This record gives sequence, C-alpha cells and structure tokens, in this order.
Amino acid sequence: MLPLDPQADRGRRAWVACTACDDGHGCEPCGRRLTCSDHWRYLLSNTGSLLHLQCPACTHIWVHESGFGATRSLWDRVTSGWSRR
Repeated sequence: MLPLDPQADRGRRAWVACTACDDGHGCEPCGRRLTCSDHWRYLLSNTGSLLHLQCPACTHIWVHESGFGATRSLWDRVTSGWSRR
C-alpha cells in the first residue's frame, strides 16, 4: 500500500469509483452517482478536465478524465507524467 500523497487534502475531494478496490460497490448513493460521505477520493490535482486522484481506502493513485471543461488530447495525457496504474 502506498502512503497518502502529501497533496492529499480532505477539503479537495471527488466522487469517482476507485479503479483498484471499488469500495463503493453496493452503496446506494454511489450506485445512483450521488455524493457519498463514505466513498470519496482525494483530488490531488487537476489539469483541465484531467483529475489526479487517490483512494483513501486503498491509497491507489490514478488519473480520471472527467470530460468537464477543457478536455486534453490523448497525447497530452500520455506525456503529462501521470499514468493509469
């Protein structure tokens, strides 16, 4: 397990399913895509619509393209230094 990233701040959160542990599976609010007080992710940073996230349950770090705002090209995502893990 990774330690929490130094940028992890409970005040900056996102509600996206974790790609590693899927801890929100079976949760009624998560299933309806509503905010949930239990299954949120640390929003470490963002570049336009590309979110850099960490799961507080399993500490997995990944990138999520939200599709909101200015989206980035695939080339930008590959060369940004962040990879899908």
